[in-house]
Amino acid sequence: MSKIAELPENEKPRDKALRFGMRSLSNRELVALLLRTGVRGKSVLETAEALILEAGGIGGLARMDLQEMMKTEGIGPVKALQIQACFELARRSAMIQVHNETVIDSPEKIAEWLKAEIGASMQEQFMAVYLDTGHHIIASRTLFVGTIDTSLVYPREIFRYALLCSSTDIMLVHNHPGGSLQPSMNDIDLTGRLIKAGRLMGVHVLDHIIVTQTGFFSFAREQLIEECFPDKDKQW
Repeated sequence: MSKIAELPENEKPRDKALRFGMRSLSNRELVALLLRTGVRGKSVLETAEALILEAGGIGGLARMDLQEMMKTEGIGPVKALQIQACFELARRSAMIQVHNETVIDSPEKIAEWLKAEIGASMQEQFMAVYLDTGHHIIASRTLFVGTIDTSLVYPREIFRYALLCSSTDIMLVHNHPGGSLQPSMNDIDLTGRLIKAGRLMGVHVLDHIIVTQTGFFSFAREQLIEECFPDKDKQW
């Protein structure tokens, strides 16, 4: 494969981006732009391609830690940190956009943020998003990490914080590291238990959202909130 210096100007990632915009770049060109240099005998494009292959595709980069990235020849701690910084910027940008929303009135309003926040995690994470009566976000918290089992998710932890921040409405969120968006029976049972606990505390569970790196599933949108607890709470 040709070295970067030997490529025509309009085929070099940096020059191509300047002329045609970032969206004109392929996945390996985007990664090469971040890496800037390759190693002796291997161009930066080859290094980028090797890293993407090691990740199992461009989507896998967000899941890799520093040590995993550094298994690829030519990727040291600095370059690995540069790549991780890009994903962290994307996560924070998505979070700011969500918190600047006037009203959170649909799962789509927060889906991109949730996918960036926990969708790529290799561990199951359970979080709650706390809203006021006008559906403005007050706060969000990751409450449990690991296998999300009904017996390990404590309602008191979820609703204690709702009371502390004067939240009247909450959304439950967890990720499926395996990539499936279908709720398990455990997910359904847990949702029903938390809806019931919320009512005792005067806090409405608006939705339970399952996220992966590429999509989301809304219990409310699929009318599963009613199935979890027939006398359903108010929803979107």
